[in-house]
Amino acid sequence: MPKNENVFSSWRSWCGRVTSRLVHRGWRAVQRAGAVTAERPGPYRFGRIGVGTRLAFPQGTLFGEPWIELGEHCVIGEQVTLTAGMMPDVDLGPEPVLRIGNGVVLGRGSHVIASVSVEFGDDVFCGPYVYVTSDNHSYDDPDQPIGRQWPRSAPVHIGPGSWLGAGAVILPGARLGRNVVVAAGAVVRGEVPDHAVVAGAPARIIRRWAPDEGWQPPLRTPAPVPIPEDMTVQQLLALADLEREREQAREQTGERNPEVAGRGLEREPGAGAS
Repeated sequence: MPKNENVFSSWRSWCGRVTSRLVHRGWRAVQRAGAVTAERPGPYRFGRIGVGTRLAFPQGTLFGEPWIELGEHCVIGEQVTLTAGMMPDVDLGPEPVLRIGNGVVLGRGSHVIASVSVEFGDDVFCGPYVYVTSDNHSYDDPDQPIGRQWPRSAPVHIGPGSWLGAGAVILPGARLGRNVVVAAGAVVRGEVPDHAVVAGAPARIIRRWAPDEGWQPPLRTPAPVPIPEDMTVQQLLALADLEREREQAREQTGERNPEVAGRGLEREPGAGAS
């Protein structure tokens, strides 16, 4: 290849790398500037934004903010829609319509639609693309388009400590108890008791916890061991280094004992046989 073409190719490659870094750096700056917090609410006038709460940029559709209350230390992901009322610029009265408790997490692309009361308890965690609504289309009149018929509305309550998996749908009138697990893609209506796991469309209870029986059916795996609260970052890094050293020692032991390694390889093909 001629020398001039090599120089041009290198220059083009360098320009591409620089442009990519600048674009990503600029986008991160835009995200930081566009995030909504109590100190920097942007164009929005929420009824309340608690300390430490942050709505990531870009936001989804937001309207009816005076009737939306966000608790403290909430994490609202990108493209999350929060609406109060059927449409913007409607007076919904003196009381908030959408209440989100402290420590709530709403995953990317989730929607919360509230024309009547929708309430999230504290520490509710939602995966991406969760849909919670107080309104549903009605189809009473067979001669009218469904989208033009007045919707049915009912309050929604999600109990504290609950977990809503990715793509879960919570329909009008749903009341979830404390520490409820909603499986990914489940469609929930009606009441769900405390400490229940629901799945399916429509969702049904597949596991429950009771003080006298524990989890029924029993959990298939043991509970994970939590990290001690007083453990420091340095101690965690030291544990990771120790685990790597142990792994290297096991590999070296296998190299020094080829017969043992060979027996392990002989067993490996049949390890997955039933």
